[in-house]
Amino acid sequence: MTTKVVLIDDHELIRQGLARSFERADGLTVVAQAGTVQGGLRAVEDTKPDVVVTDLRLPDGSGLDIVRELRGKRKDLGLVVLTMYSGDEQIFAALDAGASAFVGKDAPAHDVVSAARHAAVSPASFTCAGLPDAMIRRMNSPTPQLSDRERQVLDLLAEGLNTTAIATKLFISESTAKTHIAKIYDKLGAANRAQALVTAMRMGMLTELQQ
Repeated sequence: MTTKVVLIDDHELIRQGLARSFERADGLTVVAQAGTVQGGLRAVEDTKPDVVVTDLRLPDGSGLDIVRELRGKRKDLGLVVLTMYSGDEQIFAALDAGASAFVGKDAPAHDVVSAARHAAVSPASFTCAGLPDAMIRRMNSPTPQLSDRERQVLDLLAEGLNTTAIATKLFISESTAKTHIAKIYDKLGAANRAQALVTAMRMGMLTELQQ
């Protein structure tokens, strides 16, 4: 049975190189390619693939936007994040978004193919070569660790948005927004927005407080 793959990357040479690697692999076929978030989502809608391999940084958004939207629609879809920026923050952001695998662009092409095979079989099981070391660093870090969504909420708090506006901006319910805010306060040891923002600023989580 053939596993259908969609490739999303704004660099055509990278897409073509990956496509050749997938076409040489048994049981895998590339059914569509795209270079943007919107183009990628359309390609997925049109071709109904088993696996999506997406770059993290795209001209009109993030590959994580693709992962979040597709994971919300299909639990059985394999989602592989491919990026030049393979730091701890990016790894955990991909995990939080619902990715199946995370691979650095400096990895051999066969690692991407292997990640796609894993994603097709176990879409809900996250794999990343750097995850164990990243987890150790996170456990030993004195800085509170916020999830990708919590960081989004924190940024919006810094912009001055209230709970209702945050919920609208992120397309979530007000109760969910309140839960994220409460978790942020708890992790930062803050009793209110002002304390949370000052603490986040001091810890380097925010570069500036916006009015």
